Amino acid sequence: MKRARQKPVVENETPQTSQKSKKQKTCFYGSGLGGCLDWGSLPHHVILRVFQFLPLVDRARASSVCRRWNEVFHIPDLWRRFEFELSQPATSYIKSTHPDLIQQIIKRHADHLQYVSFKVDSSTESAEAACDILSQLVNCSIKTLGLISTAKPSFMNVSKAHFASALTVVFVNSKSLSSIKVDDTPLDDPSLKVLVANNSDTLRLLKMSSCPHVSPAGILCVADQCHGLKELALNYYILSDELLLALSSEKHVDLEHLRIDVVSENPGQVQFHTIKKQSWDALVRHSPKVNIVMYFFLYEEEFDAFFREETPVTHLYFGRAVSKAMLGRIGLHCPRLIELVVCANGLQPLDEELIRIAQRCKHLTAMGLGECEVTCRGFVEFVKMCGGRLTQLSIMEEVLIPDSDYSLDRLHLEVSKHLGRMWFPDMMPTW
Repeated sequence: MKRARQKPVVENETPQTSQKSKKQKTCFYGSGLGGCLDWGSLPHHVILRVFQFLPLVDRARASSVCRRWNEVFHIPDLWRRFEFELSQPATSYIKSTHPDLIQQIIKRHADHLQYVSFKVDSSTESAEAACDILSQLVNCSIKTLGLISTAKPSFMNVSKAHFASALTVVFVNSKSLSSIKVDDTPLDDPSLKVLVANNSDTLRLLKMSSCPHVSPAGILCVADQCHGLKELALNYYILSDELLLALSSEKHVDLEHLRIDVVSENPGQVQFHTIKKQSWDALVRHSPKVNIVMYFFLYEEEFDAFFREETPVTHLYFGRAVSKAMLGRIGLHCPRLIELVVCANGLQPLDEELIRIAQRCKHLTAMGLGECEVTCRGFVEFVKMCGGRLTQLSIMEEVLIPDSDYSLDRLHLEVSKHLGRMWFPDMMPTW
């Protein structure tokens, strides 16, 4: 006789209870929890952890589920780090932070913000909106500030007075700024003086490349008074012997990174000042582990002032064509070189120059070559001299010229043997 099939018990099936009084529950079977969990009763710290993984839009939506979740949404820990995204819908691909949410943040969380960045598109309207928000952060205690333009001109189209006024609000009220990234902005010397007057004891990182209103005197003021500065990024026209000596004084901490962008300020500019070897030597004596990174965006006739004598550069990137003679100078005068990237050279093989670099630059660990030419024989000799210390080797296949000693098929086996790992030429550069 067949037994009658019992009707399965369905959780929360209580016909007598009204729909309004039901609560959403999740059941865990076989997990040892032994029942159902009411999401609304989760501890604050658990909801907070979930919210930290949510994008801002989803987090805002989740905050409307119930009062408890809305309370968590406004916990200060969630507003320590925030990125304001500002864009014009018709011209930008980045999403914009909703204006109502921005006003809510300024009203309720300005004093909680510590790590703040502004990501704006190329429009002047977005950059001006960012300045308006900065002007309202009068109760902030920001430690890190970044102004990021996804495309030029953005902040450069804002009036200098408007930009400086907005930035001054943050510089004056924060008092504990440690990291500032303001590349491609109308930052000026008076703004830097305000920064130094209020944050000299805390500033550790300053990135201000392509800030045409800053003079060598302005950045020297920073170096003289911000003795804890460990990382600095600037344009070459601001670099001076006085600045390097200020960074080398006894009261200054060891500098860890110095990034220098060498870019023509005016079309056809061919005159660049020279930094004395004594100034470079003073910096390295004071900060022996400093990384000096130089990015060159010059034309061949503009390189005359560089690497005529020993220069302690560690990382070199050439974004435009560079001559054989210039690469030869690097082999002679850059003994601290760690990384070299040459995007273009010409149609003359660089065998001798690479071999000289391998001989003299004993710390070289990374190399990238783009539109250049090197014979397979010369390239193998270069790799053989560098050996396994070359941890990164990005060479486009078109760079290598087969010769009587090596075909491309044999080349990768020979190079792999000397590197101690499998290596192939790149189809596309990876730097």
